[in-house]
Amino acid sequence: MDAFYASIEQRDHPELRGRPIAVGHDGPRGVVATASYEARCYGVHSALSSLRARKLCPELIFVPVHMEHYKNISRQIQSIFHDYTSLVEPLSLDEAFLDVSHLPSATLLAQEIKTRIREETGLTASAGVSVNKMLAKIASDYRKPDGLFVIPPAEIEAFVKTLPIEKFFGIGEVTARKMHRLGIRTGADLRQWSEADLVRYFGKPGRSYYEYARGVDRREVVPDRIRKSLGAETTFEEDVADRGELLDKLVSVHREVWARLEQKRFVGRTVVLKLKYDDFRQITRSRTLTCPVETPDRLLETAAELLNQVDFEGRKVRLLGLTVSNALMPASPDRQLCFDFGDEDGFE
Repeated sequence: MDAFYASIEQRDHPELRGRPIAVGHDGPRGVVATASYEARCYGVHSALSSLRARKLCPELIFVPVHMEHYKNISRQIQSIFHDYTSLVEPLSLDEAFLDVSHLPSATLLAQEIKTRIREETGLTASAGVSVNKMLAKIASDYRKPDGLFVIPPAEIEAFVKTLPIEKFFGIGEVTARKMHRLGIRTGADLRQWSEADLVRYFGKPGRSYYEYARGVDRREVVPDRIRKSLGAETTFEEDVADRGELLDKLVSVHREVWARLEQKRFVGRTVVLKLKYDDFRQITRSRTLTCPVETPDRLLETAAELLNQVDFEGRKVRLLGLTVSNALMPASPDRQLCFDFGDEDGFE
C-alpha cells in the first residue's frame, strides 16, 4: 500500500488531501509512524522524530494513530488477495507476498488487484512482479505511488547489477554503510565478492547477499507464518538516567508484554532487553533460558537482571523495550514438567 496510514487519514478527512501530514505523536518525544507523499517531499519519513519532522516541514499536520481502523482496512485488503490465491504471506498491515505461479499472468493479476483495492477502499497500492520474493519486493517499491513494475527472467541479471546496494531487500542502513566502506555500492560490486568473504564480514546473512547479487532467493511464500517474537516498548517523556526509575519503567513494559503473551498464547525461551540512549545509539541484551518463560515473575526477574548488567556510561535512556523470542509451540494446559537450572551458558 502507498503511505498506508496517511492515505487512510486523507481519504477519511478531505481537508487533509493534498497537504503534508504525518501520522504519529506530535511532541518533544514524538515519532512519525508514516507520512503522506506531500510530506515526504520535505524529507519527512517514518521513524523520524516529530521535532525533526517539523523543522523539515513547518506546515506539517500531525494526525494521531488509529490502529484498529487501519487493521480493519488491512483485513479488507487481505480478503481481496485471498480471492486469487491461498498462498498469501503478510509482511505487515500494508504489505504481503502472493504466490500466483499457478495463474496465467501475474502482471495482469497485479493490475486487477490494484484496481479492486482502489474501487473497494479508495486507496492506491503498488505492485512488484518477478520470479522470487526478493525481486518482487524491490519491484514493488520501484514506481511508487500507484506503481506496477515487472522484472522478467531475461532482465534479472542486468537489473541486479545496476541496483544500488541500499535497494536490496534485507540490507538496511547500517549494513549498507559497512558495504560502502568496503567499496560495495551496486549489485555488480556485490557480485565480485565470494560467499566465504561475505560470510566473514557479515555473518550468516552473507550467504543471502551472495545469492541476492545473482538474483536468487530460494524462500517460498509461506502463509500463516509462525510468530517468532512478541514484545513492547516505550519512549519516555523525558530521558532517564536513574537505574531505579528505569526499573519502574521496566515493570510497566513487562506488564504489557505479559498481557500480550497471554492473549496470543505465545511461549518463548529468550528474553531481550532493548535500550535507546539520548544520542539514539541502541543496544540489546538477551538471555536464553533452559525452560520457557511461563510466569510474569520469571519474565520480570530475567529482564531486571539484564538491565542490571548494562553500564550506562553516564548516558541517559530515552526508550526501553522488552521482547520474548525463540518461540515454542503455543501454550497449552498440558505442559511437560521442566526444571530451570539457569541459562544455557551456566548455572545462576
